[in-house]
Amino acid sequence: MTTNGAESSEREFIKAQEVLLKIQNIVKQQVLGRDNIIELVIISLVADGHILLEDFPGSGKTTLAKALGEAIESEDLTAKSTIPFRRIQFTPDLLPSDVTGVSIFDTKTDKFHFRHGPLFAHIVLADEINRTSPKVQSAMLEAMGEKQVTVDNTTYVLDELFFVIATQNPLDLVGTYPLPTPQLDRFLFKITMDHIDREAELEVLDSIDERKRLMSNPDKVNRDDILKARETIGEQVYISRSIKTALVDISRRLREDDRVLQGNSTRSMVLLLPALQVRAALRGRNYVSSEDIESLIPEVLNHRIELVPGVNDFEKVLQDSMERPLEELAKSTLSK
Repeated sequence: MTTNGAESSEREFIKAQEVLLKIQNIVKQQVLGRDNIIELVIISLVADGHILLEDFPGSGKTTLAKALGEAIESEDLTAKSTIPFRRIQFTPDLLPSDVTGVSIFDTKTDKFHFRHGPLFAHIVLADEINRTSPKVQSAMLEAMGEKQVTVDNTTYVLDELFFVIATQNPLDLVGTYPLPTPQLDRFLFKITMDHIDREAELEVLDSIDERKRLMSNPDKVNRDDILKARETIGEQVYISRSIKTALVDISRRLREDDRVLQGNSTRSMVLLLPALQVRAALRGRNYVSSEDIESLIPEVLNHRIELVPGVNDFEKVLQDSMERPLEELAKSTLSK
């Protein structure tokens, strides 16, 4: 690469970092005491994944999703059907057309026109996603996996930045449906939102007026800049062969472990690679390290690994499977 080319690439990488940090800072102004979760959400957005939150009422999930959605602006004025943020409250009587959209007959033109559903947004909060029927789950699966919806045999493409933040209730509550395994596998991360600490909770109460003011006139990040950052990070953050080898070895050790009933899919490792790149970029590195694996792999695998009855310590099983591959990784050169 020429000197000018290297300088240009470095500028692009710095710009990508700035975009990530700006989104992160905007959301942090609205959501207090959740820095780690905010980082995972930003990683998932830029890595082109989706995120599942297991939470309790009033934990700030709507504020988090709305702050992220309203931080994004689009210059694509042709996409009038796509707005920054939509919230869908899932219920047992919801129909697929309630989320995807429906064809409406116009008597003036004698033609059908498609009325876009709430999935046509940059950020979609799918609230209590496990309360809806398998039919709606199937519609969500197509949207999350292929960024498109099919209505009356016609396919409509969703925005390239389409990103789902879903919440679910514990399965022991009345009126919930277990999420199908293929849909769970579409979520990059599953995160449990615990109560924030005492100081953060006090800050939430003290800063209500200030956060309302910021929400009424939030800073913005251009949608195209986010997509450009995604592209730049994918091209410039190096993933060594030894990193990929470690991921494969961890997965294989989990599948062969007698305490594991069902291991993770190859897809989970494919989805993890860009997430590792984004985390590295957030820390100013142009290469993925073992630190990135140790930080993200529990969030990627905790909803994909099924343990045998009587075994409950997922963290212990995962650590045992990671120990040898990470030791081998420590002997390798990770940067170019």
